[in-house]
Order: sequence, then structure tokens, then C-alpha cells
Amino acid sequence: MIQRIQTLYLLVITALLAVTLFARLAWFGGEGSEFGLYAFALKDAEGAVLHSTAYLGILLSLAAVVPLVTIFLYRRRMLQIRLCVVEMVLLVGSAVMEGIYYYLGCRVVSDLPFHTQGVGVAIALPVVSLLFAWLAARAIFRDELLVRGADRIR
Repeated sequence: MIQRIQTLYLLVITALLAVTLFARLAWFGGEGSEFGLYAFALKDAEGAVLHSTAYLGILLSLAAVVPLVTIFLYRRRMLQIRLCVVEMVLLVGSAVMEGIYYYLGCRVVSDLPFHTQGVGVAIALPVVSLLFAWLAARAIFRDELLVRGADRIR
């Protein structure tokens, strides 16, 4: 199970999404106040929640759990491929939701006379995870072809 490359890809996806869940995705500042966009909330400097982004957090949590489930289904390769496709859809959805919440966060500080914003590295991790999900699906498909080829030779 662990010796297969797709298992490592799936573990990397889980690790990257765990970082995304707990790291600051973006920051917004203006007129002496600073706000941070996290997976579950848009918070000010004191930690008070301004807006809830629970849907993004739930989507990222689900996207972090699916690869772990996929790892333990190593005997059912076609189901693994389908779960990798579901993972890719979840990752695209989370990237879109991150963009929407970043835009909404920019609108919060746009009313202030002087405002600035920036993104953290964690905001790009779902896109990187998308690449690893594609690599895992490709490796699982190669294993399936290898098993089918071995069955045909017998």
C-alpha cells in the first residue's frame, strides 16, 4: 500500500490541505486595522469573526478526508480513480470559493480611505493539490492497466 507512488501523492494532498485549513489564506489592511482570511472565518486582528466562511472550511475538510479514504481502497482501483475525480472537483470548487471569499474580503476594506491586501502561500495549495490528484489518478490507472494485462496473459 505505502510502496505505491499514488499513496504518496494522496498523502501529500492531505498534508497540503491540512496546512490550508489552519494557515492564513489572505490578509487585508486599512486605516490601522488588519483582517485575515482563514478557512472558517474572516477575522480581525483580535481574532473576532467578521464573516463566516464555514462553507469553504467544510469543503476543504472534505477534500482533505477523501484522499485518506482513497488510500485504504487499494484493492478497488476503479473506485479509487472515481474518488480522485471527485477530489479534483472538490479542489476546483475550493479554489473558486477561495477566490470569491478573497473578493468579498477586498470589499470589506474597500470602504476605508487607505487599504491594502495580500495573499498567503496557503491560498495556492488547493491548486497544487489538484496537480497531485491528477498524478494519483494517472498512477492508479496505470496500475489497473498493468493488472488487466497480467490477467490477459494467463
